[in-house]
Amino acid sequence: MPRIGGPALAALAMPAICVSCATTPASAPHDPPAVAVFSPGDCGHPIHRIPAAIRLPCGRIVAVCEGRGSLADNGSNDLVMRHSDDGGRTWSACRVILDLPGRSINNPCAVHVANGAHAGRLIVMFQSYPTGAGEHRVQPGIEGDLTCRTLVIASDDRGASWSEPRDVTEGTKRPTGVTSVASGPGAGVQLRHGPHAGRLVMPFNEGPFAAWRTYAAFSDDGGDSWRMGQPAPEGSPGRGNEVQLAELADGSLLMVARQFDGARRRKVTRSTDGGETWSPLVDQPELIDPSCMGGIARIDTPSGPLLAVTGPGDERRRMAGTAWISADGGATWPRTIAITDGPFAYSVPVALPDGRFGVLWERDGTGTILWQVLGIGDR
Repeated sequence: MPRIGGPALAALAMPAICVSCATTPASAPHDPPAVAVFSPGDCGHPIHRIPAAIRLPCGRIVAVCEGRGSLADNGSNDLVMRHSDDGGRTWSACRVILDLPGRSINNPCAVHVANGAHAGRLIVMFQSYPTGAGEHRVQPGIEGDLTCRTLVIASDDRGASWSEPRDVTEGTKRPTGVTSVASGPGAGVQLRHGPHAGRLVMPFNEGPFAAWRTYAAFSDDGGDSWRMGQPAPEGSPGRGNEVQLAELADGSLLMVARQFDGARRRKVTRSTDGGETWSPLVDQPELIDPSCMGGIARIDTPSGPLLAVTGPGDERRRMAGTAWISADGGATWPRTIAITDGPFAYSVPVALPDGRFGVLWERDGTGTILWQVLGIGDR
């Protein structure tokens, strides 16, 4: 497959459009327990899976996911979007923001550029597979029709319009040995502290299937170019994939990974050099994981920064959605917040400005994705 956009699109050139969005407080005591953001039939898709979400400085929450024709991972998947300007109480109409005929779109991961040459830009990174040739069938390398490719689209007007897709496979995938890659899914970060402040960091895993490794791809020029760091060494039994990360107060990064064939605990690894290298990937005893993608977010509160990890709270099934809370940079996770007693699959926590946080999460098996706002002291 030729590279979409080609080398001439090394940087996105889009006009700076000023689009206002409301600054309504992110939540209030009367917020409903959950609001359906994507439901069967929205944008013409019976299934919606793999949420990505981010809150922009103006208060707008942008939610993106895969609009699917079935529950199968590989198919005629589109990228669809809604946004909310009132903290998630109401949402805009569903829009298809990207359709690549003959290709399956997977693993959306969003990041906002807060400063630098492209300040205000919203970037969504994702993978493109040949329809019918998913993770088990794609070939190694960065060229050819049967390769998994990484693309980005970007918006300079808070999601009102989007650029054409641009291929960034060369900077995010190793040229030999690697079959599939996955960005996130969920959200990346722009570092605020330390020697790499301003860097965009996207969490990644790479195949082959069942031999996954976790790593990060990063950009120091606002997303114009990308390069990748080294994979995290394996530190405990099992493998990790489908990763999310958060920046700590000192500029270091904590990454959490879905576990396979391990101890049914989410795996964690840390980086002190902006995602270029990682500590061994090890089990975190408190973080239950039946093998399901989970999210992480840093939440700034009046008493200091906290971390929230979201995922199923049942060791065997995708049930009992739970948020685990850490006040010591992820060393321990002594507090939990119940999200739901029922089915719960992929999830993305989003920090809100009042010390609360929202969670965009899948009600597993229904094709429905919901938004829920939680207080950090909720039980």
